[in-house]
Amino acid sequence: MLRHYRARHGNEELADTRESTPVPNKQAVDEAVVNMIIKDCKPLSFVENEGFRELLKLIIPLYALPSRKTIKDLHCSPALEYLFINCRPFYSPREFASFILASVYISPDADVREAQRTLADRIQQVERTYPDALVIVLGDFNQSNLRYELPRYKQFIKCPTRAENTLDHCYTTVKDAYRAVPRAALGLSDHVMVHLIPTYRQKLKLTKPSVRTTKRWTSEAVEELRTCLDTTDWDMFKGATHDLDEYTDTVTSYIHFCEERILPTRTRVSYSNDKPWFTPRLRQIRKEKEAALKSGDRDCYREAKYRFSKELRRAKSVYSEKLQQQFTANDSASVWRGLRQITDYRPQASKGQDDKALCQSLSLHYARFDTSSAMPNTSPPPSVTAPMDLTPSKAVPSSSPPPLTISPPPHHLPPVPPSSPPSFTISEQDVRRQFARLNPRKAPGPDGVSPSTLRHCAEKLTPVFTDIFNSSLESCQVPACLKTSTIVPVPKKPRITGLNDYRPVALTSVVMKSLERLILPHLKSITTPLLDPLQFAYRANRSVDDAVNLALHSTLQHLDSPGTYARILFVDFSSAFNTIRPALLQDKLSQLSVPDSLCRWITHFLTDRRQYVRLGKTVSDSVTISTGSPQGCVLSPLLFSLYTNCCTSSHQSVKLIKFADDTTLIGLISNGDETAYRREVARLVSWCGHNNLQLNAQKTVEMIVDFRKVTAPLPPLALMDTPITIMDSFRFLGTTITRDLKWEPTISSLIKKAQQRMFFLRKLRKLKLPPRMLAQFYTAIIESILTSSITVWFAGATARDRLRLQRVVRAAEKVIGCRLPSIQDLYISRTRRCAGRITADPSHPGHGLFSPLPSGRRLRSIRTRTSRYTNSFFPSAIRLLNTK
Repeated sequence: MLRHYRARHGNEELADTRESTPVPNKQAVDEAVVNMIIKDCKPLSFVENEGFRELLKLIIPLYALPSRKTIKDLHCSPALEYLFINCRPFYSPREFASFILASVYISPDADVREAQRTLADRIQQVERTYPDALVIVLGDFNQSNLRYELPRYKQFIKCPTRAENTLDHCYTTVKDAYRAVPRAALGLSDHVMVHLIPTYRQKLKLTKPSVRTTKRWTSEAVEELRTCLDTTDWDMFKGATHDLDEYTDTVTSYIHFCEERILPTRTRVSYSNDKPWFTPRLRQIRKEKEAALKSGDRDCYREAKYRFSKELRRAKSVYSEKLQQQFTANDSASVWRGLRQITDYRPQASKGQDDKALCQSLSLHYARFDTSSAMPNTSPPPSVTAPMDLTPSKAVPSSSPPPLTISPPPHHLPPVPPSSPPSFTISEQDVRRQFARLNPRKAPGPDGVSPSTLRHCAEKLTPVFTDIFNSSLESCQVPACLKTSTIVPVPKKPRITGLNDYRPVALTSVVMKSLERLILPHLKSITTPLLDPLQFAYRANRSVDDAVNLALHSTLQHLDSPGTYARILFVDFSSAFNTIRPALLQDKLSQLSVPDSLCRWITHFLTDRRQYVRLGKTVSDSVTISTGSPQGCVLSPLLFSLYTNCCTSSHQSVKLIKFADDTTLIGLISNGDETAYRREVARLVSWCGHNNLQLNAQKTVEMIVDFRKVTAPLPPLALMDTPITIMDSFRFLGTTITRDLKWEPTISSLIKKAQQRMFFLRKLRKLKLPPRMLAQFYTAIIESILTSSITVWFAGATARDRLRLQRVVRAAEKVIGCRLPSIQDLYISRTRRCAGRITADPSHPGHGLFSPLPSGRRLRSIRTRTSRYTNSFFPSAIRLLNTK
């Protein structure tokens, strides 16, 4: 072959070199000819094949193929050494454009923090330059690691690499990328070799192509549907029957029939690695390019490749302009959908097996709390002996205390006589406004009426549904077709071990949700003044941060005194929403001055509900239940808050803080006397037993916060004969609380999430979006993560943690190219805003802590003794407000 190419091309290729090199040697001629062979064979995709390399070595032993590796950066200092190489393997997953390999050595005598900071800055710079590349960091880290500076990078070497220590690390951002296996040391090296076996699977192989059939809401189809519904005589449906169930079912079935008959459908096959800018024209050109490659025609392949690259640049430019228009129009939903397609931020959740037996088992499992056959006893429960281990601590006499008599917890408000406000009616204007606000992308319920139909045809459908809604409220009955729900089990974790690992998501009627949204403001206006002030969920001017700040304030204020400690019990319920008894709920609503007609309507809404489980294409048999409230309903959160409204603490040293079904019991212990705390725990267990709430003793945990210098082992706590696990840290309403009340775990978690979303920012910059659009994206997506519950933890954060947070902001500034608000400024503005909101609301439980001085210009400072209490929210907020 070499002689053939010498004879065919040698004279032509070397004609120009003979003038400067009269007698070229054989090596130069062979290299020139081999370069021509590679140039000819490169379009045929086997230049990088190992057999081709062996052939070249056999022909010309001294010839080396052009390298696909490029040295990008090199650094050498006494403390830190690193080498970055950009590699482009011929066979690699399509989602990675290239691979950045970083070889690192950190000296044992180095300043670990400075070396980690320098290496992290360099890695982030490489990520900004190559947003589509996968960065793999390997080397000898000695005693350092990247867990603090780059928490989103995962370390895969867990085995010892020198004696009993793991000094060699391998980091990358891909989960489950490698499996590390130790091997024998190389020569006289004191470090063992580590074999990194790839376990990564391509995204294209992880999920099957999805086939979706959607309805096309074209202007012609919508107009035809409006005409059809406008010419319908709705009075005919009402006059044909006097049964509300039959009337409603006939109307919804007819609307579903018209929708199915008129609207055209479209079937689309989508792959997991599809990009939004990949248009049908691009797909056609790509097929032409592949056909040219298979034909072996170099000129045709070169032309097809050029046309594909040109069309790809044009398609990306068009999509970039589309994103800018969506940003300008404040269409956040469309922008976020496009970003999810670009970055695969939220991959498709794993689906359960399409199994009929599993579907039936889940249907019975979700109905296991139904006790409709036995009516609950609404009379006060008899006195019971506390089923708790109430062994006192050493500060209490060692003799066993007498059995505690537990009575129902008193209501925090005096009984209110029921009133009879005027009957609640719904106007056509309210229904029309509610239909116009529906999200057309939501799925229809079991009745088949889609939100798109209600939105596009609101004018035509408002009269008939207004009549149905008012008839339902007047008769205190809810049509059966509107109470039916479809349960879609969603796996809670990748590996399913039992039925409890499926989360039941209820898909209910869109018409029923619209009715619930119309009733919700009326029900809130009646019950909000009577709600427990320590219930922070689903209320105006309340947030998760308020609940956490108030819990920490009560704890720190108590711990500021010597000889004190706190025991915090994080209570977990088993399927709390599914255990509501309608009869008990009706009595509780009557005590809260809810009109009797509305109470009976809610009771009828929760009883005799039909539900079935849908798992893939398999549907279970329907089950009728009369216990619980579907989690997909609009009224369910408020109904649960009202159901647990009377569950409060009766002792001043025990705080019961609630956020929906997340219940926290804080015992403020002085002089080692835990009697009040244990009494309140026993009362909570008794109250749950008489209100059909199932305590999950396995997931209920306790945390002890104790800063005393001399401590003795504290007596354990048992819940229903099950010992409670004592934790060193717990994720409380999204914030990680540790027993030493330090915030490093919370800040590390936030930095990890923010760095993961920085990848999206770099992708948008690659699409050449203007800095203003990038800054808007940063504010909505990244800054919202960095400032999550910032009023809780920032004042108590260390200087190192604050610097780590600010480093993320600086990295975003380099990507965007403009100045961004600092973390300190964001904390000050958020704290002032939160404090101003509390001071303006007299009903807020923290309102009394902002007490003005007689002058009225300043607030009274909170006296503190420790820095922990000084740096908590309320003392810090008062200092900020006083320094205006």
